[in-house]
Amino acid sequence: MSLRLRLLFAFGYVLLFAIIALEVPLTLNFSRRVDSEIKAEANAGAHAIAAAASGRLADREALDRLAGDQARRLGGRVIVVDSAGRVLVDSDRAATAGASYASRPEIARALRGSTSQGTRHSDSLRTDLLFTSVPVVDAGRVTGAVRLTQSVKAVHDEVRRDVLALLGLGAAVLALGLGLAWLVAGSLSRPLRGLARTARRIAAGDLDARATPAGSSEQVEVANAFNDMTGRLVRALDAQRDFVANASHQLRTPLTGLRLRLESAGLRADDPDLARDLAAAERETERLARLLTNLLRLAQDGQPPPAAAQLALADVAERAADRWRDQAEHEGHAIELGGDGSPTVHAASGDLDTMVDNLVENALIYTEPGTPIRIEWGAAGGEAFLAVLDNGRGIADDEADRVFDRFYRGSASRDGAPGTGLGLAIVEALARRWGGRAALTNRPEGGARAELRFPAVPAQAPATAAAR
Repeated sequence: MSLRLRLLFAFGYVLLFAIIALEVPLTLNFSRRVDSEIKAEANAGAHAIAAAASGRLADREALDRLAGDQARRLGGRVIVVDSAGRVLVDSDRAATAGASYASRPEIARALRGSTSQGTRHSDSLRTDLLFTSVPVVDAGRVTGAVRLTQSVKAVHDEVRRDVLALLGLGAAVLALGLGLAWLVAGSLSRPLRGLARTARRIAAGDLDARATPAGSSEQVEVANAFNDMTGRLVRALDAQRDFVANASHQLRTPLTGLRLRLESAGLRADDPDLARDLAAAERETERLARLLTNLLRLAQDGQPPPAAAQLALADVAERAADRWRDQAEHEGHAIELGGDGSPTVHAASGDLDTMVDNLVENALIYTEPGTPIRIEWGAAGGEAFLAVLDNGRGIADDEADRVFDRFYRGSASRDGAPGTGLGLAIVEALARRWGGRAALTNRPEGGARAELRFPAVPAQAPATAAAR
């Protein structure tokens, strides 16, 4: 999960918790307040009707107007009864004048001089009602009663509308808070994404790339530290590159001179033992030169790769066969070529030739004379491969991965086979440089198969390839 989403979820959780913690008590309190206000308003309205009706129960028209006005204002039904509980006026005209309501509990209590308020279910209306009953008192004597009924559903609807308004306000606050959190999280993660892009550019070889200091003071500090580290890394790589170039020049010259002197001394030596020792010294000098070449090539691992070209693996295999044919025939080996199609890859010609040369040299070292060495190429699964096959003893099962370690030679070299233990390490490093991989496996028919695999490139017209 990205940093922006983590921050968004964290902020949203805290904000939602705060909204719930505030709105739940507020909603409950608001619901109770609305309920109390409606009941107080109903009670006040019923008392106002009773006070206005005191001494005027005989004036039906005045009572009817009074009941109608209060019913519309309070959103309910007003009934006025006389001391016997007979209906005098009904704002809804549902009860006929003279109908007895004395059996209704709330009216009975009002006629006894008590005010009552509560809820009950009306069978006729099939709904719950909030009732308020008040006695009509004239000269200290109860002369009648007023009952105000209101639908509980209307009260609940009012409460529900107010609660929904609060919830809508909370949702709006949550949406606004999440929007602000998204912007804040973006401002925090943007410099980190820029730093990651810069790191990938540097890893790809663009050593001039630098992070842009932006954001908070801590992020600016990280970007500056990253740039300082990159600068030191570039200076170290430049120093290593200079050392490699100088060491290559300074060491090759005396080694070449030493080999030539040993060769010349061997030609002039009359003593067979001395000539044999000089020849051995010359071979050790050549081995030292190869070791130096391999070490210098490994020292270049991680440096920006040379310019790539579109190379046909068939041409690479044919060039390798031409380079090694004389030595292979001298050691009793035939080099065979075979492939399917003409797959192409993007790589540097020198790197690809070096990889194949190391594989062919290994095959010549670890294969008995009189057996052929085969170079194959082809494409499968979107990859192009080039393989060198031999008929030697193969490799032990536990050495398949270790053979690509530096200076590891394996059990096959115990018989005194020459080598430095760096050839396959160079192959693996160069293959990785071009997005490929190297593998060494045993063949079912005997021997080993050393294979290089690279992303296959579709064949292009000559003009397109030249443009690339």
